[in-house]
This record gives sequence, structure tokens and C-alpha cells, in this order.
Amino acid sequence: MTETTQRQTPPDGAYAPYTPRSPEYRLAADALRRMRQDLFHDAFAYRPLPRMGVDGPVTRRLPGRMREYAAWTPHAVVTGAGLVAMLVAQRNDGGGLPNLLSGLFALVPVLLTLVRPVGAFWASLAGTAGTAFLGSSWGAWPWLPSSFIAHLTVLTVVAIRTRPRTAAWMWVATAAYAFVTESVFGWGNYDGDAPAMLVVSALALLAVTVRHIRHEAEQEVSAQQTETAHERSRRTLLEERTTIARELHDVVAHHMSVVAIQAEAAPYRVENPPPELEKAFATIRENAVAALTELRRVLGVVRAEDYEAPDAPQPTLADLDVLLANVREAGLSVDKAVTGAVRELPQGVELSAYRIVQEALSNTLRHAPGAPARVEIGYVLGGLGLRIVNGPAPQATLTKSTHGAGHGLTGMRERVSMLGGEMTAGETDDGGYEVTVFLPVATVEGTA
Repeated sequence: MTETTQRQTPPDGAYAPYTPRSPEYRLAADALRRMRQDLFHDAFAYRPLPRMGVDGPVTRRLPGRMREYAAWTPHAVVTGAGLVAMLVAQRNDGGGLPNLLSGLFALVPVLLTLVRPVGAFWASLAGTAGTAFLGSSWGAWPWLPSSFIAHLTVLTVVAIRTRPRTAAWMWVATAAYAFVTESVFGWGNYDGDAPAMLVVSALALLAVTVRHIRHEAEQEVSAQQTETAHERSRRTLLEERTTIARELHDVVAHHMSVVAIQAEAAPYRVENPPPELEKAFATIRENAVAALTELRRVLGVVRAEDYEAPDAPQPTLADLDVLLANVREAGLSVDKAVTGAVRELPQGVELSAYRIVQEALSNTLRHAPGAPARVEIGYVLGGLGLRIVNGPAPQATLTKSTHGAGHGLTGMRERVSMLGGEMTAGETDDGGYEVTVFLPVATVEGTA
């Protein structure tokens, strides 16, 4: 089976050849599109100015009623600038209706920045033109004194409320207005204030832009710090879980080894065991050996690059006296108290209890060196209680001990959560620190 490809040539004039645009054209078109988006698209959209936060270092000290009033400080400042511009208009212009209109042309655009910022800019340009038409000043053109104050205020407030690109477009539009009015209508004026307006407004907009950039940089740094802290906490949590998994591997492997040995030896303890029993014990041994193999594979997955297999069994509460002796040699005065009937607990519980005590004492050495500590162990019905408390540090120190290699409360909480226990940690009334833990034994034995 063959395929035949047919090509049809379109008639002449069906479509015009594509002509690539020059980079200059694309740059200009993109600039016009951005200007239209910033200054014309939804220019009179309703955007009320929010109230100021009152949680700053100064406002938080004010009484309740004053704090409510302080939240309206930006609105009061903008309104005050508009009133100043209106008073200047009434002082420099003649009386009657032109004086009233000039005052309104100065006040309304400034007040409009509180609700419609971009629209306030266009209203300010229109008010500037109206004031220039009604005014009688021959020394200031195209901005009369009242218009100068009002337009500069509008530019600054709108730049604060929008982004730097919008502020740049407003300055360009202001410069274009100044150029047109100076060229077309400024022939009868002795002095023009367009250069002063452009220079002063450029400085004001530059200061606002720097403020915007600094604020965005601070937000970005804060976001990065938050993300870094979150990742560090997550990494610490994973490291602690990996450490716990490596330690519990030895405990579980010991139990599985005992199961395999007992399953292999059980048929020899019974005279003439039935074949079904021998087969059952053989199956148990095979499953136990297979489980040990899988455990070794799991340990290989969670093993760190610098991990070294322990050359001794995992510690239990019976080894706690050795730990306390080592801590005392490091300079910590620690006492031990045991209540209840001492009994053998599951190895996972004893290992977790030992590590919790070890980490709590390490934290004492780090953060309160020289403070007395006390370890209380309570064998209660249904579980094991731990309480590790230390007093306040005798004196402040900048040197921290490196005793212990855990991650503090994170590792303790992970061990307690793994066993379904409860834990509380916090400062004591005398300035020390207390860690209280309850590990349910019945739950662990029931699920083992």
C-alpha cells in the first residue's frame, strides 16, 4: 500500500508574506501596551486606602482610643496636604467663583487619591489646566502654586499606592504635559516652573521607588528565611526519623532472630512431632529469616554515608547509671529517682526512654551549663513516666556544649509519637526547664 502526497499551491494574493517586526517596533509597542495597562485600564477603579497598622513600636503604646485614631493617620496626612493646596489657591488667586474653583481643582485630586489613585492623577492634570486658565499668576507656568503642591502630592501618594512602573509612566505624562503647555501656551509667561516640577517629582518618585524595592526585598528575604527554616525543620525531622529507624532495626532484628531460632528448635523438643507441626515451624522460620533479610535491606536504604554499625547492643534503662556518670564528669550535677515496681519493658520503650533522658540532659548542658538536674522514672500501671527537670543556669554563657548529637525536642517528640505517648516541655517558675513524658507500655505490647 503506497501513499501519495499532494501539494496545492495557493493562488496569488491568498495571503501576504509575513514581515518580521523590528526590535525597536516591538519595544515601543510593548511600552505603549504597559502604559495603557497602568494609566488607562480601570483608571478610576475603586481602591480605598486601607488603614495603617497599629502594631508598630510607637502605636502599640498608645491607649485604646488613640490607637483607633492613629490608624487613620495616612488619610489625615493626605487630607491635610489637600487643604494646604486649597488655602494656597485662595491666597494667590482672585476672589469669587474662580477662587472657589481653583481651590476645588487643588483639593479634589488630592482627596481622590484615597479611593481612586490612578484616576486622581488624570484629575490632577485636568485641575492643573483649569487652574492655569482661571489663575492670574504670570510668574508660574504651567503649574500655579496651588497646582504645584496638589500635583506633587498626587504623584507621591499614587506612587506609594501603586508600583514603580506606574510612577515612571506618571512622570513621563507629566513631562509631556509640561512640554506641550510650555511650547503652545507658555509664550506670555516670564518664568516657567516645569523644570522645578520635573526635578522635584523625580526625586520624590525615586525615593518612593527605593522604598518599594527595599520593601519587596525584605519580603523576599523573609519568605526565603521562612522557607529555609521550614526545610531545615523538615530535614531535621527526617534525620531524626532515620536515626530512630536505624536504632529500632537492631531491636526488631533481635526479636526476629529469636523467633527463627525458637521455630527451628521447637520440633526437637517434642517427641515424634506430627508432620503438620514440623511444616508449620519450618514456615515460621522461613518467614522470620525473610523478614531479617528485608530489614537489612531497609537499613541499607536509611543508612547515612558516614554511618557505622554499632558494636554493642542498643542501650536500655539499665544503662542509665553509666549515662548519668558520664554527664556528671561533663560538669552537670544530676540526681536520679525511681518510683514504682521496676520491671522489664519492651526494648523499643526502654531504648526511647534512654534516648529521651540522654537528649534532655544534653540540652541542659547546652543551654544551662552548671545548673542542677534531676531525672525521675516512674513505673506505673500501663506505662512508664519520665520527668527531667533542671534549674536555671548559674550565669549566662556564650559557650555551648557539644555533648550530644541529637536535635533536641524534635527527636524526643518523634520517639514519643512513635510509641503513642504524651509529652510536655516548657520553662519552670524558677527559670529552669522541664520535660515530662509518658510512654504507654500496654499499647506497645499489644501491637508488638
